Order: sequence, then structure tokens, then C-alpha cells
Amino acid sequence: MNSNKITVTRKTTESEMKVELDGSALAPDYRSKIRTPVPFFSHMIEHIAWRAGITICVDISLDQFFLHHVIYEDLGITFGKAAREYILRNKANGATGYGDGIGIIDEAKAECAVSFEERAYFGFDAQAIKLPASTEGVNSEDLVTFLEGFCQGAMCTLHLDLTKGVNGHHIWEAAFRAFGIALGRAFFLDERRKNMSAGVAGSVEFLID
Repeated sequence: MNSNKITVTRKTTESEMKVELDGSALAPDYRSKIRTPVPFFSHMIEHIAWRAGITICVDISLDQFFLHHVIYEDLGITFGKAAREYILRNKANGATGYGDGIGIIDEAKAECAVSFEERAYFGFDAQAIKLPASTEGVNSEDLVTFLEGFCQGAMCTLHLDLTKGVNGHHIWEAAFRAFGIALGRAFFLDERRKNMSAGVAGSVEFLID
């Protein structure tokens, strides 16, 4: 079993989502591997890949109803499942399991932190700015839904604070840069953390009779 390469496919009656993660390197042609029907969304995933230093392959198939909510939620869940599997497979190799990052571009700034502890929670704060309803044809609500889906699939805690920004394009670029940095640090293999979990509670087990 390859610990660096993870493939997850999620099928429903509405969609089929396929995500491949290669944590070993960012492929030279990484942009061509991000295939979503929404250019700005693909651009956001590009930022994750670039800042995390990982190759993210995405393929999306939908039924006859083209529903934006399905795209963002279902891909978020699938991407989260792949990220969780990467952490689990690489626990013995020292996967850190947590990380944070600050993303900036021009006037925009965002802060993100993630911890893979089998606790699905998404904290989002944009009160410091005026977040546009839509940017480049993508609703801010849908990008938030993608990140919520990621937390559900990854069973992780994720906090994203948008602290500065005026231009919608810049605001979301800063956000996904910060997310990419945080994810890259969570994926980082540290010799000192072999077989250690992100939190002191260790691995979660349920005993069900």
C-alpha cells in the first residue's frame, strides 16, 4: 500500500467524485489534473496544492441536474476522506496531523488552522470584512460549503478567519492559501512524531455491543 498516494471515489445518485492525493511532490503539470466545471473553484484547489506542495487530482461527474451545492459539498467530503486516509496511513511515518498557516495577497489576509483528531468541526469567521456574496461566478456560500464538507469527510477540526480584504478574488485566494499551508504542515512527516496522534487523547475507539 502506497502511503503517499491516496485515491478516493465517492458515488451517489447525483454525482461521482474522484480525488487523488500525492503527498510526495507537486507535479509539474499539477494544474491540468484539477478538473472541475467551475474555473474559479479549480483555481482555489490550485492554491491548496501549490501551498501544501501536494498534487491534487480531481474528476467530477454529475447527473442531468447541474447543482452547484452538490459540486462543492460532495467534492469537499471526498477530498476530506482522502486527507484523513493520508494522515492515517502515514501515522507510522510521523504525519504531524495538525498545522496552521497565514495567507496573504495584496490587501487580503486569512488565518487557518487544522487538526485531524476525529472531531468534525468547522469554525468560520468573516466578521472583520465585507465578504461578497459571489466572486468570479462562485457563491461564497458554496466555498464555505466545500470547507464544511472537507471537515465532515476528514473528521477534522478546521478554523478559518478572514481578517482583511476588500477584493473578493483576493479574499478567497488568501483563504485557500492559508488552508493549503495548514494542510501541508499537517501532512508533513516528522521523525519525532512516528506513531503519534495530533492530540494527546490518541486514537479514537468505539466499543459497540
